[in-house]
Amino acid sequence: MTAVLPRTGIGVDVHAFAPEDKPRPLWLGGLLWEGERGLAGHSDADAVAHAAANALFSAAGLGDLGTHFGTDRPEYASARGTVLLAEAARIVRDAGFGIGNVAVQLVCQRPRFGPRRAEAEAVLSEAAGAPVSVSAATTDHLGFTGRREGVAAIATALVYPLA
Repeated sequence: MTAVLPRTGIGVDVHAFAPEDKPRPLWLGGLLWEGERGLAGHSDADAVAHAAANALFSAAGLGDLGTHFGTDRPEYASARGTVLLAEAARIVRDAGFGIGNVAVQLVCQRPRFGPRRAEAEAVLSEAAGAPVSVSAATTDHLGFTGRREGVAAIATALVYPLA
């Protein structure tokens, strides 16, 4: 009898804040953040959802966000991160994997994520069809995130073969 071993993956996503003369809404963790400066990107630039999707693809050995939803795919322009995460989860499941969980670490000075953590986790977990946890940290004003030039997110995912 062969043991079924889980597979892990790592995903990273980074987005700069949109230029002030080209404002965009901020979508982060599947949530709209009213009154916050948005991020620049092909889709909604939700770095948390994108890192989660990248981690799923990595764990299953299926490429990355750009492979499936890149700028060469105009139908994904302005797509919500939760839509991309749900589609990534579907692709991973269709490839013969179950999803154990996804954990995401958001790195930013703003917005203040803690008060909406549970809300974001619920939205992301629904999109992935699996538990998604999110934690956040600042960089004590160091680097591009500390200077409030953008945000970064790092995620891990656990998947397991269904066969």
